[in-house]
Amino acid sequence: MNNRAKLRMIAEIGMSHDGSFGNASRLIDMAAECGADLVKFQLHISEAETLRSAPPPPYFSSEPRYEYFERTAFSAEQWQKLKARCAEKKVGFLCSPFSAEAVERLERLGVSAYKIPSGEVTNHPLLELIASTGKEVLLSSGMSSWKELDAAVEIFKKRRNRLTVFQCTSAYPCPYEEVGLNLLGEMRKRYEVEVGLSDHTLDEFASLAAAALGASAIERHVTFSRKMYGSDPAHSLEPSEFARLCAGVRAIETMLASPVDKDRMAGKLAGMKRTFEKSVVSLADIPKGAILTRELIGVKKPGGGIPASRYGDLMGRRSRKAIPAGKALKEEDLER
Repeated sequence: MNNRAKLRMIAEIGMSHDGSFGNASRLIDMAAECGADLVKFQLHISEAETLRSAPPPPYFSSEPRYEYFERTAFSAEQWQKLKARCAEKKVGFLCSPFSAEAVERLERLGVSAYKIPSGEVTNHPLLELIASTGKEVLLSSGMSSWKELDAAVEIFKKRRNRLTVFQCTSAYPCPYEEVGLNLLGEMRKRYEVEVGLSDHTLDEFASLAAAALGASAIERHVTFSRKMYGSDPAHSLEPSEFARLCAGVRAIETMLASPVDKDRMAGKLAGMKRTFEKSVVSLADIPKGAILTRELIGVKKPGGGIPASRYGDLMGRRSRKAIPAGKALKEEDLER
């Protein structure tokens, strides 16, 4: 086994609770049961982050953004209870702030890390405030150019925040062609930090591929049902899907952490080799002193005799004694 850190599975509850404290609590329970390491919320404060005239995103226009964030907001006491629920279920609490006021609330809540949403990468005042806390930062990159991302990363590097940069494409849902798995390696090399994938596809394939490529964190939206109302459920994983993803990621981790020595494994499988490999055998009765030909010898199971790989080398050699048909040949049956 190697010393590679455990990949962190982040269940993005986001707005799937639709303002229901009970749903938010049960979503924490579900995420923990499925195998999440952290659950992530979003802290929206309408007055602090958006004009009333701001348009909704194309994938959710059922109600104005300002009113939507206002309707689904939790009180400070409710946030405290949700964070305590995470501690009770032994999963980390993570939250994306969308304003300086949201950061201040999260600081009072005592969070240990921040997730920067894609739309805030160019909001340098917010990034500087978060960097000043000295806490860990998980930085999404969904809408950003390299130039914009470079500037954001530099803010956190100057403050020496522990940083993970997430490849993310802000399409809901995201087609396979736009996932950008190639960017995981490019980001790791460019910034010399841990990298993750914030996956907006509708299945587990991209996340599993990211795990195999060495991602240190994977974030997936989760919901009870994709038929639920709200901005997030339609592109989220349901409980059985998220549980299967978590199990798959842990299996990949085990494989990556367990290098196999081919020669050593061949020795371990010696019994199987004898069963499945082939030996050189007599196809007919071979008289003493006969020259071996293709008519007299062939290869058949089991292994353990002269291996089939030496079949060609035996051509032209003579039998030292009479050999009955259907016998696995041994070296002592043949002249040198």
